[in-house]
Amino acid sequence: MKKQLLAALLTLAVTPWAWADIRIGVSIAQVDDVFLAQMRDYMAAHAKELPGVTLQFEDAQGDVVRQLNQVQNFTAQGMDAIIVNAVDTAATQKMTVNAQQAKIPLVYVNRRPEFQDVPPGVGYVGSDEIKAGEIQMRYLAEKMGGKGNLAIMLGLLSNNATHNRTLGVKTVLKDYPDIKIVEEQSAEWQRGKAIDLMSNWIVSGRKIDAVAANADEMAIGAAMAISQAGMQPGKDILVAGSDGGAAGLDAVKKGQLLVTVYQDNKGQAVGSIDLAVKMVKKEPYVAELTIPYQQITKDNYQAFLNP
Repeated sequence: MKKQLLAALLTLAVTPWAWADIRIGVSIAQVDDVFLAQMRDYMAAHAKELPGVTLQFEDAQGDVVRQLNQVQNFTAQGMDAIIVNAVDTAATQKMTVNAQQAKIPLVYVNRRPEFQDVPPGVGYVGSDEIKAGEIQMRYLAEKMGGKGNLAIMLGLLSNNATHNRTLGVKTVLKDYPDIKIVEEQSAEWQRGKAIDLMSNWIVSGRKIDAVAANADEMAIGAAMAISQAGMQPGKDILVAGSDGGAAGLDAVKKGQLLVTVYQDNKGQAVGSIDLAVKMVKKEPYVAELTIPYQQITKDNYQAFLNP
């Protein structure tokens, strides 16, 4: 009997994950978003490499209330950690409080909530959205020759990525007084809505020399609408995107997009899982991890294939 007990104790000593598995609940804002779906896949792949770490994914379907309910369910289930890609970055306070009260580590990923400082028990992994807009617009302005009419295609207005990327664009425009914003409307991150919006802009007859879109899916939609109108994107109207995923890279290769800005969703996915695990294990960690953006054009897009 003593030998059996000793053997059991030794087994526990060498395989701690057998009794200390880490369960992480993950709420994604909208899984039909191409960028976010890819980020989810990167999370799942990375978790498989970590012994004892299991993920439970939920799709908030763009619904703030649904996402709050998902977080509350995670805490009720006794998850060891929670990762949230927020639907609305201005509506995260209740989720934060819920996780804090349950003493469950909470990591926000990709979309930074509107807190000045990261609260106790909370982490954030993402990129500086303002830089994305600056990189995009700086390159676009140079190719415009510092003058012309610009249309800005916005993401969801409830998302601070929309506001910050647009802020980056407008910050650069302070150096280019001869570039005028003639249109600024939302296509809600969606290619189909971007096609409709760009088509409406073209039909209005207002001259547009370039389009700065908050994301590649909208930029691609704009380029498609330009082609459907008998014009050539990259020649008649310059188009810039942001994210640098597979579709964006292909659009740069084809000349549909002049430039995009690579947002490392694999780095964000891996970083959010690793941060959550560190917080659970009470290891030292940095509460806010910022992953830099990188400019992508036809000259260097191949370096970003298959990250």
